[in-house]
Amino acid sequence: MYDRIQTLTTEELTKIHDATMDLLKNTGVAFDDPEALTLFKKKGVRVDGKTAFVSEKDVRKAVESAPSHFSVSARNPEKTVSIGGENFALAPGYGAPFIVTPEGLQRKATKADYDNFCKLIQTSTVLNVNGFMMIEPSDLPIETAHLDMLYSNIVLCDKPSLGSPISRTGARDCINMAGLVCGGKQKLKETPVTLSLINPHSPLRYTQEMTGALIELVRHGQAVIIGALVMSGFSGPVSLAGLLVQQNTEILAGLTLAQLVCPEAPVIVGGTSSVMDMRTGSLSLGAPELTKITLATIQMAKFYNLPARAGGALTDAHIPDTQAGFESALGIYSGICSGSNFILHAAGTLGACIAISFEKFILDEELCGLVLELLNPLKVSDETIDLDTIKAVGIGGEYLTHPKTFEQCKTGFYLPNLVNRREYAGWQENGGKRIDEKVTMALKNRLDSYVKPDIDPQLEKELSSYIDKRKKKIISDSDAAAW
Repeated sequence: MYDRIQTLTTEELTKIHDATMDLLKNTGVAFDDPEALTLFKKKGVRVDGKTAFVSEKDVRKAVESAPSHFSVSARNPEKTVSIGGENFALAPGYGAPFIVTPEGLQRKATKADYDNFCKLIQTSTVLNVNGFMMIEPSDLPIETAHLDMLYSNIVLCDKPSLGSPISRTGARDCINMAGLVCGGKQKLKETPVTLSLINPHSPLRYTQEMTGALIELVRHGQAVIIGALVMSGFSGPVSLAGLLVQQNTEILAGLTLAQLVCPEAPVIVGGTSSVMDMRTGSLSLGAPELTKITLATIQMAKFYNLPARAGGALTDAHIPDTQAGFESALGIYSGICSGSNFILHAAGTLGACIAISFEKFILDEELCGLVLELLNPLKVSDETIDLDTIKAVGIGGEYLTHPKTFEQCKTGFYLPNLVNRREYAGWQENGGKRIDEKVTMALKNRLDSYVKPDIDPQLEKELSSYIDKRKKKIISDSDAAAW
């Protein structure tokens, strides 16, 4: 197929790989975690201070160890998802401290907002993975917020979920709660039930929190997404080729650690690296360079035969306006159609991830549905050509009343939920509603009609008891530390 978008050649991919190996061997990557450094040393990796210098031999061994595809089990077995190859998953926005109101204003996000996003994800026909940090609830203590968020994830939604990678402690809580759902922590090693986002701290460093979380999660059989966010001109070079090398170095260092902790640990690689707008100093996630980087990153993942992660409906716009629409469309289209296996931020994100919007969530679902339809192949066969019908209608005939039209009218085309397809007069007769007005109604209907998925009352009680005990312990430890 002819494609005007640049595809990196094998020679170019190899050049990026070779430069990555040079950086890993001679510059290294820092890990601010004693256990990680001890493990590197034990496995023969050279360590100087907090910096690990990884050889190409170690990288190749890690790449060969990591699975090219795996499944993530759901509380409802029918909603288990497959990752890798032609299989991919869509997850909501991540990390927003603010909600954008219908009036276009920002307010602090709350636990009630979090629960409503869980309900929307549960009822979504497009998103098949629940988030962990769709928003950061401002009305929960930061030390224990992850417990309430994990509880809502499990109880309000029965799809696979992102886990809690905020720290080693947060990861352990995630593992313990997942163990309650699965009937014991040992069962977690049979198949992952969570995916957790592990972000390097560019340039070329992993924090203690992220490293500790990575170790705990893969040790217990859980999947991780190693997702770099290198900011060209700030935390990475201006040259996109150089940025790709630095990003690849950070990702492969994390991948190597994961495989040293637990061979065959399920890992997705990718990121949302982009550029800094030199006029404002701000990260731009709506930039075309993000798409270029994403496409190249997916190619690098395929080069290593690893599952790839892409951005999603990313935008720099602060409200769900036209800018948000075209930037999000570029991100969703390129992520899905270019072979990514996991699309984070598939719905809701605004303002370069600083905020999220219920209304944009609904709009992005519609966008995802349109793009997913592009993946349905145009089938060419004697049956679909149906030459007999064309001959029967003949020159100057009409197809509207033909039996084949009646037979296929509801299944022959994709039928979107919100976009207008009526002519002007018909649109006016049906209220002349703009899409944002339709979104408001659709959002209300979704939340009003939400039905909590079935869950064993005993499990719900055990989860509630666990988070109550953990909150008391965390608060007690915090008070003791203050003294």
